[in-house]
Order: sequence, then structure tokens, then C-alpha cells
Amino acid sequence: MNDVSVAAAPAQKASGAFFVEKVTWVQHWTDSLFSFRTTRDPAFRFASGQFVMVGLTKEDGKPLVRAYSIASPSWHEELEFYSIKVPDGPLTSRLQKIQVGDEVLIGRKPTGTLVLDGLKPGKRLWMLGTGTGLAPWLSLARDPEVYERFDEVIVTHTVREVADLNYRELLETELASDEILGELIGPKLKYYPTVTREDFKTRGRITDLIESGKVFEDLGVPPFDPAVDRVMLCGGPSVLADLKQQLLDRGFEEGSIAQPGDFVLEKAFVET
Repeated sequence: MNDVSVAAAPAQKASGAFFVEKVTWVQHWTDSLFSFRTTRDPAFRFASGQFVMVGLTKEDGKPLVRAYSIASPSWHEELEFYSIKVPDGPLTSRLQKIQVGDEVLIGRKPTGTLVLDGLKPGKRLWMLGTGTGLAPWLSLARDPEVYERFDEVIVTHTVREVADLNYRELLETELASDEILGELIGPKLKYYPTVTREDFKTRGRITDLIESGKVFEDLGVPPFDPAVDRVMLCGGPSVLADLKQQLLDRGFEEGSIAQPGDFVLEKAFVET
């Protein structure tokens, strides 16, 4: 996801397009990855899986924002985001230094294609993500509606190094034992982490693991079948293109909110 400087009117007008929220939590996972949470205005509504513009106010009073998938579920009282750190990035070079109590701009208009309404009914939901493309899955994996619509939910997360497997404990154990969601999520959610540059129990690009059939063998599920499987994709442009082609080759049809299909992907931003 690239840093984007959005042309806007001075601050007094820009405030109409943004909520000003306070940072409540910051977690630095590695030298290149961090997460943060903010307060949430009661008027802010979104569907799990959507993204919103997030950023800071520049010295000249104009907003500097970029698109961020919301990592918290739609029912949560706070907003959570998962970000890369770009040393020379106009926004993330500053955003990575935020602390609890600082103010952050949150756009008023969430949007995006990674929502349940873009998919036809199915049996098994796959959420295939790379890097910070995990963010929308963190939202959807904590949304009860996902488990009401699907018998099985599979989250895959492909990263370069083991240290980049952030939120691993949440997806491996914490959600299944959650007091409120555990009974609903526990038997249905499967998490499949893969690493490309270090030794790990599952090593390789998710596209290669799909092509070889290893991912299906490891998880004990049948290969992709457009009759029962629904797929969401989020990550870098090259892997998105490859995953989309793999699905098209298997007879899957791309969907949208206007015309639900077998798979959806987020085209609004790319991860860099």
C-alpha cells in the first residue's frame, strides 16, 4: 500500500472529510511493521473488510493520508490498523512515530470490495493475504456473520520472514478460546501461515502451494471448487495477478457488490 498525499482544502475544510481520533495503542512488531488502534466516533460505520483513508495533518494544515484496511471488526469500539514502515514515505515515516494520545485523521467514507456481499453463498471461505494484506482478514475473522455464512473459514498469510507473521497467536489460538466468539469460531477457523525466505513448517509462495496442491493437503480440504469455495484476495500486485489467474483457470468468476461472484480482490491499493 503506497503513501498517498491527497490534495485537500485547508484544515478547517478538511475536518469535514475526517474524524479526528486519538491513538489508544501502538505495537511495533519488527523494524518494518507496526499496528495501532484509535478511538472510534459513534457515527463511523463500516463493513468488516473495508478500507478507509488514514493519516496525519501536515504543518500547512492539509491532510496527508493513505488507504488502510481496517483490521478491527465492524462491531469493535476501537479502530485498528496494520502498517508497513517506509523510511522515506511521506506518511509512514511520520506515522510510525505516533504514541498513545496522539491525534490521527480517519476518513468518514469507508469503502472496498473485500466484503461478504461481493460473494455468492458458499461452503468454504478462503482469505488469501500477503504482508499487511492480512489486515482485512483480521477484521473478517472476528465477524460473527462470516461464520454464519460459511461452514469453514481459512486464513492464509504469506510473509518473507517468520518474524513477519504478526497476529499469529490471535489466529492460531486466541480466537478459538475467546469467551464471546470462541464457540462460534473455534471449530470453523483454520490459519495457514507460510514463509518465503526462511525455514518454516510451511515454506513458499501461496501461489506455488496452491499449484502443487500442498495447501489443500496440509489443511485436509479438497482443491478449489467454484461450486463450494469462495475466495478473497489482498496483497501485492504480482501475487494478486497470479492468484486471480489461478482462480480464473479453475472456473471461478470475479464478483462485486453489484454482481456477487466466486472471488473478490482489493484493487484500490497495493502493498509496497
